[in-house]
Parts: sequence; C-alpha cells; structure tokens
Amino acid sequence: MATSSSTVAPIEDTSLTGFYRDMTVPEKRTFWACATGWALDGMDFMIYPLVIGTIIMLWQVDAGTAGLAGTVTLLASALGGWGAGYLADRIGRVRTLQLTIIWFSFFSLLCAFAQNFEQLLIFRALLGLGFGGEWAAGAVLMGETIRAQYRGRAVGSVQSGWAVGWGLAVLAQAALFSLLPAEQAWRWMFAIGALPALLVLYLRAYVKEPEVSVEARAKLAATGDRPSILEIFQGPILKTTILASLVTTGCQGGYYAITFWVPRFLTTERKLSIVSSTGYLSAVIIGSFVGYLVGAWFADKYGRRSLFLSFSLGAMVVVLAYTQLPLSNELLWVLGFPLGFFASGYFSGMGAFLTELYPTRLRGSGQGFCYNFGRGVGALFPFLVGYLSQVTSLANAICLFALVAYVLFFLAAYALPETRGKVLHADA
Repeated sequence: MATSSSTVAPIEDTSLTGFYRDMTVPEKRTFWACATGWALDGMDFMIYPLVIGTIIMLWQVDAGTAGLAGTVTLLASALGGWGAGYLADRIGRVRTLQLTIIWFSFFSLLCAFAQNFEQLLIFRALLGLGFGGEWAAGAVLMGETIRAQYRGRAVGSVQSGWAVGWGLAVLAQAALFSLLPAEQAWRWMFAIGALPALLVLYLRAYVKEPEVSVEARAKLAATGDRPSILEIFQGPILKTTILASLVTTGCQGGYYAITFWVPRFLTTERKLSIVSSTGYLSAVIIGSFVGYLVGAWFADKYGRRSLFLSFSLGAMVVVLAYTQLPLSNELLWVLGFPLGFFASGYFSGMGAFLTELYPTRLRGSGQGFCYNFGRGVGALFPFLVGYLSQVTSLANAICLFALVAYVLFFLAAYALPETRGKVLHADA
C-alpha cells in the first residue's frame, strides 16, 4: 500500500486555516484551481434539480421520468470517473482534469439547446462522463499535492466549493426566473453551466503534475509495468475496493436522495414558489458550506473514519425531523442548516480517505472507481425517490431512501481502517 501506518506525518497546526498559511505556492495554486473546479462542478450538477419542476411542466413528464435524467447523469459519471481515474494513472492528473472539464462544459451548453426530454437525457448522460471524471482527477491531484498533515483540511476545504457552486446555481435561478419566462430561463441556466471551460486556461498556465505522480509513472515506464484497470479487484486490494465502494454508495445515495428532491419538496408539499423557496435552499446551502469546513477540520483532528460515523448518525436524525415532523415553515427554514451541515460535511474526508487507501500506481483507478461506483449506485436514488413519490408523499420517499443509504454508510465506514496522516510514496 502507498500509505503504511509506519509513515504517519505529524499533525502540526491543527486549526482550520493553519494548513493554508503553511502551504507552498504550487500547493496554493492547486488548491484554488480545484476549489474553483468543484464550485463549478457543483453548479453544473445542481442546475437540473433546480429546473426539474419547469421541465415537468413544459414537457409533461412525470416525476419518475424527470428523476431519470438525474439518475442517468450519475450513472454516466460512474463510468466517466473510473475511466478518468485510469487515464490519470496513464497520462497524468492535470491533463486528465483539463479534458474532463472541457467535456462536461460542452455538454452543459448543449443541454440549453435541447428540443425535447429525450435530447436532454442524452446530453445529461454525456455531461455525466466528464462530471464524474473531473472529481476523480481533481481529488487525486489534490491528495498527492498537499502534504499528509494538511491533506484532510485542504481537500475538505476544496470540497466546500460544491456548496458555493450550489449557491451560485440558486442565485442564478432566482435572477433568471425573475427576469425571464420559465421556458427561456431554464435554458440560460444550462448555458451558464459552460463556464467551467475557462478554468482550463488557469490549469494549463499554473498547475503542475504532483511529483509523486511523475516519479511513479517514470518508474512504471522504465520497467514496462503498466497497471491493469482490473488490478484493484485482485489480492488484498479487493477488500478495500469493496468496502470503500459501499462507503461511497451510502454517503452519496443519502446526499442525492435529499438534495435532488428538496427543491421539489419545497415547491409542492410546502407550497412555496420557486423564488420564495430560495431562502429555504439558502439555509441548506449555508449549512452545507459550514459542514464542509467543519468536516475538513474534523477529518484532520479526529480522523476520517470518526467523521463518517458521527456525521452519518447526525444526518439520519435531521432528515427524519425535516421530512416527518409537522414543522412550521419557519422551523423548517431553521432546520435547513443542520440538514445541509450533516448531509454534506462528511464529503470533506472522502477525497483524502480514498487517496490514502490506494498505492500510487493504482490511486487514480482505485479512487476513481470507488467514488464513482458509489455515485452510480447513488444515481438510482433520485429515480427511486421520484418513483416512490407517486404512491406516497415525496417527504416519505426522501426519508426512506436517505435512511437506508446512511445506515450502509455507517456500517461500511466502521469496517475500514483509519488513514489520517499517512504519507504517500511513489514506489508503493
């Protein structure tokens, strides 16, 4: 393994922002490039859940069919993430990241020109390939660039960019749906999703390949040893791959069951307009942003595994209260903060955790597969929630699938070892 327990870096400054003060210029450039990428990635993905009500109305599709587009996006992202992870092991992390960003930006733009639901479904599926690949390449890039003692906070803080992107999508929705008719506003939402392509210019100019990756690929080229894409399913690595895939399935299944359908829940069962629901979504998003930052600090202070166990329990409690208690709209708004906090904060430890589980020669393939396997199975949850909501309330459907996911998350995380502070090596 790349990270044996005998090579554990000391935790120096344990404050939330201490890691940034001590980072080198290359580390900071990589940090901001990946943070921006995650923000734009989050914005791209959350655009569809925000316009799903308009799509249902304009094209007369049922909730289950509309949810299928979200499911297809995530299923495609699972393939894209595994493929991009393997590609990152062969051609490098930075080059792969550039390719994936251009890919999903292009297909987000095409979504704006879809003439029917079938076309939108195809474009979202193709977008998903790049969407999944961007996370796989970016997470490995961050994990290998940042030193072990700061890896949890740095990667976790970058993860908070997702909440920023979600917030940008909500603000764009509020502005565009206020200024334009709904049949035009949703198209402009997707057009905005093409903005991440501009990030490639920064990546080409300032972000360099991690030294550990360059060294590892040089050694593999010298020996002629090319790791197989199936090697993560062999020997002692197989157990790690299975458990890590179950962890990511639980954490993402719960997240998507909640965040994909909460906008629709607010406008249907809580009878809020699209514009008035913005404040309620803002509470969830702010909670999500704070959750990412606290989770990043928690992952370095107490460990990745402890983060997963405590936050999954918190998410179970809050989702039960949010969907099952007869709360006033005012209390529901207040509860949005802890919902976002617990349903998002555990992601802060995920990138570092998966990076530390695999040897360098297999890191892209292993990390790309596990995270995106979870994303692919979690992709079923938007569809299943939408389907079940046709025979029960949307609140009940969200609650059921979120709880199933978080129980799986808790049990799989409990079965895996702690990896906090492990040092990465090129030859292991």
